[in-house]
Amino acid sequence: MSARPLTGRTAIVTGAGEGLGRAEALALAAAGANLVLNSRSDRVDDVATEIRGAGGGVVTLRGDIGDRATADRLVALAVSEFGGLDVLVNNAGIIRDRMVFNMSDEEWDSVLRVNLRGTFLTTRAATDHWRRRSKQTGEPVYARVVNTSSEAYASGPPGAANYAASKAGVVALTVSTARGCGSFGVRANAICPRARTEMTRDVFGPAPEAGADPLDADHITPLVVYLASPQADSITGRVLVAYGDRIDVMSAPTVEASLRSASAWTQHELHEVLGGHLTEVVAGREVAG
Repeated sequence: MSARPLTGRTAIVTGAGEGLGRAEALALAAAGANLVLNSRSDRVDDVATEIRGAGGGVVTLRGDIGDRATADRLVALAVSEFGGLDVLVNNAGIIRDRMVFNMSDEEWDSVLRVNLRGTFLTTRAATDHWRRRSKQTGEPVYARVVNTSSEAYASGPPGAANYAASKAGVVALTVSTARGCGSFGVRANAICPRARTEMTRDVFGPAPEAGADPLDADHITPLVVYLASPQADSITGRVLVAYGDRIDVMSAPTVEASLRSASAWTQHELHEVLGGHLTEVVAGREVAG
């Protein structure tokens, strides 16, 4: 594999002002890609300065990724500045942790707006661009989508119903995009990174005082570069948990058991059959479905 597998390609990275998005932007630039960077923070300009200092091509757009105009403008910038778009990395995300019974409308809406709506808006703009290009040429295009989900989509942390729901939506959006847009070249995958960033400081705590940090964001970037590269053409619709030196390949939900009634279900039979199945001893403790 080439040391710069993305030479001549153009990538959008959202949430690129700090943390994982910053690390991804720098890694994609080092792999040869031109960058269109988005963030609401002016720190994205510092990331762009670093990329330019290393000889890379980059433009920035500060704005709310939950606004359609921002997403559309990002794709338009890729086309006007670099001649097209090849890679979309959706990283922008926020948290507003609260128990569901105390959660405000704003805390729910703001998280879904950035994490899920923002990912949808850029995905729609990018796939529309790729579909039109494919129709013009009569051939599939080079198109990669890397969306940022979280293990919260499956674990459902008790104090983050908004975040968990948004990240579950990202997984569903990713798989649907892979299936719906694959015919014209799109490869879409979701990553669930464990990375120590400003946003996750209360989750993972401080970095170790000595030695390498297994949750350093730089551990995630090789996977992002690979999924964006030509070598990953056969990989689509997958969910990958990544941290340190490890990648866990997630399976789609499967049928655990198929339970049948003798006729129509009665309350007694539901309790005996379904309740009996869903109550089991796990790791020495009783878990009731």
